[in-house]
Amino acid sequence: QVQLVESGGGLVQAGDSLRLSCKCTGPTCSTYAMAWFRQAAKAERERVAAIDWIGGGTYYSHSVKDRFTISRDDAKNTTYLQMNSLKPEDTANYYCAAGRGTGASILMTQSTYEYWGQGTQVTVSS
Repeated sequence: QVQLVESGGGLVQAGDSLRLSCKCTGPTCSTYAMAWFRQAAKAERERVAAIDWIGGGTYYSHSVKDRFTISRDDAKNTTYLQMNSLKPEDTANYYCAAGRGTGASILMTQSTYEYWGQGTQVTVSS
């Protein structure tokens, strides 16, 4: 069993940076691909970024590419999302997810992920 807990959200101004963390607990955390999704108020949950469990391949949605960076530290069982140049449209609840698979088409799909955290709120003011 895997459990995920996100942290690092908050209220920031446009142009600021934040780093989200996702702590994974369980004996097999390092064997899961990890991803971040987000859901704004009255909107569908959307993909943000994903990272392979082996090889470290990373994938991003067009809206965050070149601003956000996903990384993982398997020694700490923690996945990060570094968010730079934040915009008001980045305001959402951010969820961490763990799943099996590899490659962009699989890892950027919600149904790939079997474990989800409770989310951390990011609010960007203009």
